[in-house]
Amino acid sequence: MHFIVCIKQVPDSAQIRVHPVTNTIMRQGVPTIINPYDLFALETALRLRDEQGGEVTVLTMGPPSAEDALRKALTFGADRAVLLTDRFFAGSDTLATSYALAQAIRKIGQTWGAPDIVFAGKQTIDGDTAQVGPGIARRLGLNQLTYISKIAGLDAAARTIDLERRAEGGVQVLRSALPCLVTMLEGSAEIRRGAFADALRAARAEIVTWSAAAAGVEDLQKCGLRGSPTVVKRVFAPTPRADKAKAIEPKPRAKETAEDLIAALFEAKPALAADLERLAAGL
Repeated sequence: MHFIVCIKQVPDSAQIRVHPVTNTIMRQGVPTIINPYDLFALETALRLRDEQGGEVTVLTMGPPSAEDALRKALTFGADRAVLLTDRFFAGSDTLATSYALAQAIRKIGQTWGAPDIVFAGKQTIDGDTAQVGPGIARRLGLNQLTYISKIAGLDAAARTIDLERRAEGGVQVLRSALPCLVTMLEGSAEIRRGAFADALRAARAEIVTWSAAAAGVEDLQKCGLRGSPTVVKRVFAPTPRADKAKAIEPKPRAKETAEDLIAALFEAKPALAADLERLAAGL
């Protein structure tokens, strides 16, 4: 069987900083890690491979430095790693990311065999949208199984998988045909320690690196900023206000301070004062 695991290299949330003007995450100088939710997806895929046989391919999209996350995944026991990197992917939101990853998964299927299950974490800690996994499933026409807390069984001969899904008020027990896409919850498995042999193999392994063209990404208008309608809010952030807040000096008595505050408010908002006067007259 062939299992594909989508992972992402993210800033370490314990050392994360936010830009004071644009309110975007500042990644410069912040250590990176594998998205914690993706580790549970990777562990689940590795366990199924150990039970059923087959291969685990790890895929990520990011800058060349994301190779570090892929090598880390190889130390856990993944069979191969694919890095999707190209300047055309810069600034991608969830829509553009799911498109690029779906195209890369098609290419992986053509190269090493069609995937039986595509795994991903529930969400990423730097985006928290939980949209990329479902977006990939929609683009590839895969059965979509989200918020999975346990793999109850996999029947390779019957091409079915049994799962437990966390739902509001309880747990749903599901059975799905393969192929499918599964997003795993936190705590769904105990993360293994990488073996020494896998660590040596990961250090020497060749990371398969694809550009947009090599991965078969045909429509570049769907990639990066051009294919990311939700990024407009982030890129074109509002400029800081030119007018500054007026300071009110506190008085010895709270009533006097309140009167000064109301007077300043009415001076800045004369229409508000007029509305309140009309309201008072009506009473």
